[in-house]
Amino acid sequence: MALFEVTAYDKKIWEEELKDFLPDKILDVHTHVWLNKFLDPDWLKKRDGRTVNWPNLVAPDNSLEDLQETYRLMFPGKDVKALMFTSKGAWDENNAYVSESSKKSGWPALYYADPAESPEQLEANIRNGGFLGVKSYLNRTPKYLPEAEIRVFDFFPKNQLAVLDRMGAIAMLHIPRHGRLKDPVNLAQITELKQEFPNVRLIIAHIGRAYTAYDVGDAFDTLDKLDLMYDFCANCCEYAITEVIKHAGPKKVMFGTDMPILRMRTHRIEENNTYVNLVPPGLYGDVSGDPHMREVSAEEAEKITFFAYEELLAFKRAAKTLGLSKQDVEDIMYNNAMELIEGARKSIYGE
Repeated sequence: MALFEVTAYDKKIWEEELKDFLPDKILDVHTHVWLNKFLDPDWLKKRDGRTVNWPNLVAPDNSLEDLQETYRLMFPGKDVKALMFTSKGAWDENNAYVSESSKKSGWPALYYADPAESPEQLEANIRNGGFLGVKSYLNRTPKYLPEAEIRVFDFFPKNQLAVLDRMGAIAMLHIPRHGRLKDPVNLAQITELKQEFPNVRLIIAHIGRAYTAYDVGDAFDTLDKLDLMYDFCANCCEYAITEVIKHAGPKKVMFGTDMPILRMRTHRIEENNTYVNLVPPGLYGDVSGDPHMREVSAEEAEKITFFAYEELLAFKRAAKTLGLSKQDVEDIMYNNAMELIEGARKSIYGE
């Protein structure tokens, strides 16, 4: 049985819109790999409200083999690799699984860090696992911090950043706060981070969670002064993708998918300065209580494809608007990530 269905409409989008637009080699710089068997069976019941729930409706876990099969099904004929890291929980077991998967596949990986770890422990865990840097998240911060008040340095503490700076390691930053990219605290702390730790290879994930035009604001007035990398992972906002490439340049932007989330079938719209995922009826259970999810009719659902294809179509429109060259597209889809990864590898391991 196939991992998931590829419909005639999906194949039409691939053949007519994406196959010739995309380069032969693709590097997905933002993907999650974990095994459900390591998790507490009651994990979902213990959620603390710090994350949205809809991404958990797509897949229970994402093994290396499932990820490889996903790429085979969704990107036929392309050579796709990933920069992997875990998520969800059972951090020790799943970090070990990602390390094992990296060695098995030859694909690069990041360590999912705990802000409570000592700098010495963090460096040992990175080196022992063959990781190229770290990812962390809001749900790793102390429980007494209200979700809306979590700041960058709460999950990327400066004693750990000093280690990453010395190593020249990658840090994948999913910024917090309801203001997203334009939030003044986020902008101030990103600036502080890059000024104090210039050798950290910092990636602003999801274009700073700017999933609508409203989320962008005037953030680039500040960010243009900094040497940053961005991914447009799980982002279908053509305006945000256009703006980040226009400001940062095509050598500073990278493709990512947030797999397995982008296996979701959805058409994303902007409504009242937020995003809404339009999904086929019944496919993801009862979504009536989630403000980011809305079912459409069965007829409308026939024209809904993969979230990943929606993201790439938005990028294609942005590329047309900006007049990007074939080389620019290849850089964004592969070369930029490869250069970043190889730079980190050489800096950390001398390879």
